[in-house]
Amino acid sequence: MPEARKEGRIERDRRLTGRMVLLYLVAFFGIVMSVNGVMIYEALSTMTGVDTDSAYQAGRMFERDAAMVKAQDARHWRVDARVTPSPSGARLEVMARDEAGRPLTGMQASAAFQRPTDRRFDRDVALEEDAPGRYRGGAEIVPGQWDLVVEISSHGEQLFRSRNRIVLK
Repeated sequence: MPEARKEGRIERDRRLTGRMVLLYLVAFFGIVMSVNGVMIYEALSTMTGVDTDSAYQAGRMFERDAAMVKAQDARHWRVDARVTPSPSGARLEVMARDEAGRPLTGMQASAAFQRPTDRRFDRDVALEEDAPGRYRGGAEIVPGQWDLVVEISSHGEQLFRSRNRIVLK
């Protein structure tokens, strides 16, 4: 490299060469790809993005679900759910009555607290009938937004299904 003397110091002439440009480009894109790799890993490890296990199967079930909704509406049942906070999470009470206001007895009721953002936090609730038409149960859940799904069935046939967004404080 050519050297130049200036006031007793030796200065080297710095020229941009093809090798330097190549090293700068490789370093730049290496850093960008490394950061992208870390961001992709973090994004996929915290949220899978999967809402439905099989969109095809969900589409096939649409007609069946539409018929179930029509049959449910024709029954004119009144199902009320009340969620109360408890030290271990939340207590759920479901009151189920038919069109005439009589309690629905002898049914199997189930419920689930589902996290809208991540299915890994979903909690099923075992409901027991402790009075005619009144089903109770509890689950260990944290405060926040939840989808409360209540299902009532008889002899293995689902007769009622409700999904409601709730906020627990």
